[in-house]
Amino acid sequence: MIPTLNISQCRARRQLTGELAFEFEPEADLVEIPFVAFKGPVHVHLGYAIAEDDKVEVEAAISFTLAGACSRCLEPAENLISDTMQCLFERGTGDGESYGFLGGVVNFGEMLRDAVLFALPSRILCKGCSEE
Repeated sequence: MIPTLNISQCRARRQLTGELAFEFEPEADLVEIPFVAFKGPVHVHLGYAIAEDDKVEVEAAISFTLAGACSRCLEPAENLISDTMQCLFERGTGDGESYGFLGGVVNFGEMLRDAVLFALPSRILCKGCSEE
C-alpha cells in the first residue's frame, strides 16, 4: 500500500521533513519486455520537505526485481533495478513539470508509477549474456 502525506497534520506536529520506507505491488502491465514480469514488490525509500507555501519536495529511491527469459538467449534471467527520482508537489492539479495534490493530502501513487516506468530497462539479460 502506498502511504499519503497530510500537510496539515505534518504542520501541526512541526514535522516539515521526514522519510518513509514502504513496499507496494506494481501494476503487472507496466513491463513490456516479452516473457518478463516483476518478481516481488517495489521497495521505496522516500524523503520529503514541506515548504512554507505548502510545496513538497520529494526524493525517492526505488528498487525492484524483474525475472523471466533473457532478451538475447531466452535462458532464465533476473535483474535488480534501482533508480532515484526527485520531484515537486504543488497545490492543485500540477502543471506537467510538477505533481499536484488536493485537500492538503499528497498521494505518491502517480509519481511512483512514473518512477517505475522511467527505471524499466528495454530488456533483461542473463549472467552469461551480460558478461559478453
